[in-house]
Formats: sequence, structure tokens, C-alpha cells
Amino acid sequence: MDTVQEFQTLGLGNFQSNDPNDIHLLNHVKEGKNHITTAHKHDFYLFFLIEKSEGIHNIDFVDYTVQDRQLHILLPGQVHHWQLAENTSGFQLMFSEKLFQTFPNALNLSSSYPFKSPAVIDLNNQAFHLLLYEYHQLDLELQKETRLWDIILLRWRLICSIIGHENEQLNSAKEVLKPHPLIANYLKLIDEYYKKNKKVSFYADKLNITANYLNILCKKNTHNSANILIQNRITLEAKRLLQISKLSIKEIAFDLGFEDLAYFSNFFKNHTGSSPRAFRESL
Repeated sequence: MDTVQEFQTLGLGNFQSNDPNDIHLLNHVKEGKNHITTAHKHDFYLFFLIEKSEGIHNIDFVDYTVQDRQLHILLPGQVHHWQLAENTSGFQLMFSEKLFQTFPNALNLSSSYPFKSPAVIDLNNQAFHLLLYEYHQLDLELQKETRLWDIILLRWRLICSIIGHENEQLNSAKEVLKPHPLIANYLKLIDEYYKKNKKVSFYADKLNITANYLNILCKKNTHNSANILIQNRITLEAKRLLQISKLSIKEIAFDLGFEDLAYFSNFFKNHTGSSPRAFRESL
């Protein structure tokens, strides 16, 4: 079953026209929407530098209080919606997964529990003004009739480096641990295969280690079993689909690799305390 068109996933093409490149900067005052009540997800990264605003930004079912001088980080696949003040100002920097892969070490971002990157960073005065300056400079470069992409990419990398530094500082302050390299690879593999493969042994084979050793690493580094990490990812996607898709619960179960609707319903209730139908209705 092809479910790609059954829910709203926005790409860069929804925000830019006739531009083959992988980066777009939106001036929120001129182009942004202050009220997005229909939850949706993107297939790109979004770094929303907020100069002035208040309200609520919901990312993957968590409400974040919006304030002045914040950076909101949205990763591909995350579901979000917001209610922002009418006088909101700032810039939304959007770029593709392909572009991110050319400079991933500067950011070290993850949406995987328990190594989730912060969705919102409260910036100090120096960091905010440094980022705001770079966003303005990038905006000027992108507005030129003849774009110098070498300079644009350098500006983009500089912004990523600053954000990466702020993310690192925040993680250090909160004593957030970095995942073991094997665990980091395990979480990436889960993202890729969780719909089709739910057995720990499959991922252990991919990592060239035993399932028992993988389980030991997971418990030591995440305080969760290897199987729980797979189940957490399935549960998150189920919640996303129940919120933003028009698929029936049976179709969602099938999309997530469950052949039996009752088994999916029991799985979801065991992990959320709510049936799929009740969860959807609560939204």
C-alpha cells in the first residue's frame, strides 16, 4: 500500500518555486504564518530563529512556550503546529537532508529517545545577535539576482556551526550523554527499517554483533532494552500518523508492519495507555 500521499508532508518545493537548490530562507514577517493549526511534517530541516514572539509550538506532541530570542529546531519527519503572536518576527531557515549530510558533524542532531536534541534553545544575547546577523547576511545573498552559491553555503555552514556550538553547550549544562557509536548506528537503522523489521537480531546482524551484546549496550547507554527502543520508534510514528493522516487505523497498522489490527491496538494501548481510536479522537 502506498501511503505517501495520505498525509501532509511538506517539502522545500512548497516554499520555493523553480529553485533546484537545497536551501531556503523565509522572512517570517513577510511570508510566515502565525497560526498553523493543522499538524503536518516536513522532509527537511527547519531552524526557526525567533526575534520576537510568544505563543505555543507543539513538536511531536510536546508543547513548547515561545519567547523572544529562541531557536526552534525541527527535524525531518517530526510533526508540528503552532499558535504565534501576530507581531512575530524572525527567520525560518530550511534545508534538505541531502545538504545536511554534507556537514552533519557540526550539528549532531537526533530525534531518537533518549538522545533527543533540544527542540528549543533559549539564546543568550551574544549568541542571538550573532545568529541574527548571519541570517540577515544569508538573506541578502539569497535575494541577489545572481546568487553566489559558494558564499551561500559558507554562510549556511557558519550558521550550522554556531547552532552546533549552542547545542553542545546546552547538552553539557544538562549533562546529556552522547550515545555509544554502535547505539547511534542502531538508532539510525531503526529509523530506516522499523516498519519491516522489529526483531533485535536483525539489527544486531546489521551491526555485526550479537543480539545479547546489543541489548547490553542499550541497557548501559540508554537504560532501555534494545527491543524497547524499537517499540518507542513504532509508537512515535503511530501517534504521528493518527494525528496527521487520513488513513484508517487498520491502514496505519498495515503501514507500520502489523498484519493484525487487534495486535496493533493492544501494542499501542500498552505503550500509551490509550487505544488508537481514543488517541485520535483526543487530538
